[in-house]
Amino acid sequence: MARIGRNELCPCGSGIKYKRCCLRQQAKAAATAMGQLKISLLAEIERIQAAARDGEEAVRELGVFIFWSTRSGDAWLLEITENDAVQVAAAGDALAVPIDENPETIAINWSHTFAIRDRKLFLTAYENKEETCLESAPTQRINAAVRRIRKKYPPELLRQVHVSEEQTVGAG
Repeated sequence: MARIGRNELCPCGSGIKYKRCCLRQQAKAAATAMGQLKISLLAEIERIQAAARDGEEAVRELGVFIFWSTRSGDAWLLEITENDAVQVAAAGDALAVPIDENPETIAINWSHTFAIRDRKLFLTAYENKEETCLESAPTQRINAAVRRIRKKYPPELLRQVHVSEEQTVGAG
């Protein structure tokens, strides 16, 4: 598709220059979509923290994210494209979620990676590379959610989820 110049007539057929017609609407839509993702992500984190506080076992999905909680009050946020994880509740108490945002991206400071082996969920800390097996994790439901998400989105799209450091530095 060819790029539309700001001073060209708008392709919508209004007879107005593109910059005065649909360009503004597209910019608003892009900003709104990013804002909605952040709002949805934070809302879903709050929901899974509430489930953990209430001792409810839950598994939820949002895009490439999986949220899960246990009856013992722990809750985690998983991201399936690079198998990242961060704990959002411990023993029923909500933990601060390390989310950094700017107008173009939402960055989560992941503390662990996860892997499912032998029907068990294993976490490896980035800090000290220590591996832990979470026996109380609803591994079967998490594994099913991972498979559903990978089936729902094409591999090309999943590869585009993460923005490299070079891309963020070069954009600024």
